[in-house]
Amino acid sequence: MHRVIAIDGPSGAGKSSVSRLVGRRLGFLHVDSGALYRLMTWQALRHGIAPDDEAALTAFAPTVDVRFAVRDGAVVYSVEGEEPGEALRTAEINRAVSPVSKVRAVRERVTRWLRDLRRLGDLIVEGRDIGSVVFPDTPARFFLDASPEERARRRRLEEEGKGMPAQDEAAVLASLLNRDRIDRSRALAPLRVADGATVVDTTPLTLDQVVETVLSLVPAAWRS
Repeated sequence: MHRVIAIDGPSGAGKSSVSRLVGRRLGFLHVDSGALYRLMTWQALRHGIAPDDEAALTAFAPTVDVRFAVRDGAVVYSVEGEEPGEALRTAEINRAVSPVSKVRAVRERVTRWLRDLRRLGDLIVEGRDIGSVVFPDTPARFFLDASPEERARRRRLEEEGKGMPAQDEAAVLASLLNRDRIDRSRALAPLRVADGATVVDTTPLTLDQVVETVLSLVPAAWRS
């Protein structure tokens, strides 16, 4: 069975950057689980399904057929031959993804996809319930965190780097705190530190320092 590194944490904690770099160092494929929830949201909106229509989402989730491929050290997704790319990062998706991702049928569908990806190779998977729900048995489980203010600063810089419309830092902070509230309070697979996971406070650390911390804590045999 291929190996899995689980990287959980709230928005802006550095999961994506750390996962990509650790994966590159170890030869593990990077998997962005959040993008799958965004993809489900993108498809639901395309089919005219409201993000708060739980019954419609429950019926719709099993019909979504996602194809997976490996490219440049990462797993990429497509639906009907189309890769969504930055279409998953629009303000509309940002608003709708939280209610969509709370639906049991959606979470079950995404969890099955993630577990099946082990057939592609060793994985480093980032998300919010990877160590607690999706791969609870992996010995390499991490929870990255940072202060809300630092996470908001990073998110704003990330958006600016992508050429997205500039937001006031206070607005970014409010959005992150609202997402935290939703993620931590949902009844199904809430954001939490998995039992036995290593918590890394990234607030005072550089990206390279976080990467080295994670690398030093994965099983020694995985680093050889």
